[in-house]
Amino acid sequence: MTHPQKSNQPQATHETLVAMQELIDVVAKLRSPDGGCPWDLAQTPETLIPYVIEEAYEVVDAIRTQDQQAIAEELGDLLLQVVLQAQIASEFGHFSLKEVAQGITQKLIRRHPHVFGDVSVQNVDEVRQNWEQIKAAEKGTSPTDAQKLSHKLSRYARSLPPLLAGMKISQKAAAAGFEWENIAGVWAKYHEELAEFQEAIAHKSLEEQQAELGDLLFVIINLARWYQLDPDAALQGTNQRFVQRIIQMETFAERPLSEYTLEELENLWQQAKAKLAKIQPSEDTV
Repeated sequence: MTHPQKSNQPQATHETLVAMQELIDVVAKLRSPDGGCPWDLAQTPETLIPYVIEEAYEVVDAIRTQDQQAIAEELGDLLLQVVLQAQIASEFGHFSLKEVAQGITQKLIRRHPHVFGDVSVQNVDEVRQNWEQIKAAEKGTSPTDAQKLSHKLSRYARSLPPLLAGMKISQKAAAAGFEWENIAGVWAKYHEELAEFQEAIAHKSLEEQQAELGDLLFVIINLARWYQLDPDAALQGTNQRFVQRIIQMETFAERPLSEYTLEELENLWQQAKAKLAKIQPSEDTV
């Protein structure tokens, strides 16, 4: 294997390596049966999945705010999840943080032959094409199978958050010709799935209700695609507005919101919307 050449980029400082080792030691202590933390000792790779996802999203949120201190803090929280997963794996003899670091380093070298080898590329598209070919070879996938629609869609379904995966799957399927002729067909499918969901809620099992809800959400994602809208950004905006209105409601409230009646809460909600939107409550249709 070709090894990376020296560059003018600064290498990791002694202080950085010391800080990493300190983190590794702290995590090991937390997982130690002799004086460790009961919560950390109770964790498994599976129980930590929600935290991995949550920390990744918090990193993204911090980056969007461009708050450098927050970015550094959230990256630390995400790094903790990496070290903790590696620590648990090492306890069972599966792998260690060393194998994790070595693995990603070797992968980067393999997938950048235009940097660490003698391959020439002209543009980003060629870099991406080489990357996909190398990746397919690493996983034992033939170039033909790697180009199959089902292979790409399966990868999205496995590895992406459901909302993003739904959009990616929808886009790829449409590009392959699996598409409605016009927007009217999408709306017709929406009403069909809505009726099936309502029927499932009224008469069918929880499993069937879940399935019909998924079908309905997928059609909504397709509607977003047709109207060139981002469903992830749309839902994120709604979540943020909801939280902002709750915050505003609490500034109006004289006691905890849980102590108000539904009618009182509705009144506070309308006041909050009016204050935030700078309009009268009757003018807000949401």
